[in-house]
Amino acid sequence: MSGRAAGYGGPHAGDEVARLEDDERRLVLDRFDHDDAWRLGSLLTGLARERGAAVTVTVRRGPQRLFHCALPGTSADNDAWVDRKCRVVERYAESPFLVGARFRAKGRTFEDASRLDADRYAAHGGAFPLRVRGTGVVGAVAVSGLSQAADHALVVEGLERFLGVAGGRP
Repeated sequence: MSGRAAGYGGPHAGDEVARLEDDERRLVLDRFDHDDAWRLGSLLTGLARERGAAVTVTVRRGPQRLFHCALPGTSADNDAWVDRKCRVVERYAESPFLVGARFRAKGRTFEDASRLDADRYAAHGGAFPLRVRGTGVVGAVAVSGLSQAADHALVVEGLERFLGVAGGRP
C-alpha cells in the first residue's frame, strides 16, 4: 500500500476533508466502459494479491456490476460492505470516506445524522466514484477487507495507476 493510508482518518478533520476532496478532483476519467472496468478491477486485484491483502473488489457502472473478485480470506460480509459503500457513492456522488469525514468535521456521525439505514449505507473508506469528465459520476469502484483508511488508500492508488497519474498528481 502506498504511504497514503496514514494520511487518512487523522485527528484534523478539516485537513482530512481537504485531502479527500483533492483526490476526487484529481481522479477523473476521460471515459469508462466494460473493458475499463475489467482493467481497473484486475489492477486492484493484482495490487491486493502482491500485498497479501484479503479484499473483495467490485467495479460498477450504475447499478450493474462489471467486475467482482473476492480474494481468499474474504466472506459474504465483504460483499455486503462494498454494496453499502457503493450506495453512498450513488446517493452523494462522492466517496463514502469523504461523506463520513464531512459529518465528523461537524462533530456528528453519518449513522446518527444522515437518517439513512446503516444496514444499507456505510460512509466508510473503500469506495470511490467513477467520474467521467464532462459527464459526471457513472459508477463506483470499491474494496473491502482492510481498515477503512487502507481500503480507501488502495482504491486511490489503483485509480492513480489506472489513470497514469505520476506521484499522485496529474
